[in-house]
Amino acid sequence: MVEVTVTPQSSLADRPVQVQVRGLSPSQLVTLRASLTDEQGECFQARAFFRADGAGEVDPGRHAALGGSYAGVWPMGLFWFLQPDTLFRRLVKRDVAGSPFLVRLEVFDGLCLVTGPQDQPLASCEAERWYVGPGVQRVPIREGRVRGALFLPP
Repeated sequence: MVEVTVTPQSSLADRPVQVQVRGLSPSQLVTLRASLTDEQGECFQARAFFRADGAGEVDPGRHAALGGSYAGVWPMGLFWFLQPDTLFRRLVKRDVAGSPFLVRLEVFDGLCLVTGPQDQPLASCEAERWYVGPGVQRVPIREGRVRGALFLPP
């Protein structure tokens, strides 16, 4: 049974995570895709093609991506290379304290350049990427024409 995991499953957005796929056939070609929908409803995606090792595992931190959104060994490549489906959109988090970005990771058999609703992943999971840690207080700043926010640790 194929399984994809993200460790830790919930983390701050600037912290590295480890993505691992297990249960593949040795040397199996797979596509690993990360996707998220921002607060405006815009979809962002990144994908990378991998060949499983002899144990049937893929680890972007140890194995080189053969192509896709990037190539080579990039442990956080699926997160760093997220691109919008609509040109000229930017990934911006407005509600930094209230909710995380939910990044969905999926594994597809073979090389998938485009995936449609009919394409079923072999495995999937979600990672939470928070922008503010637990207990951090947000204080709005309004002084003359200056606007901002002060984030105070607990």
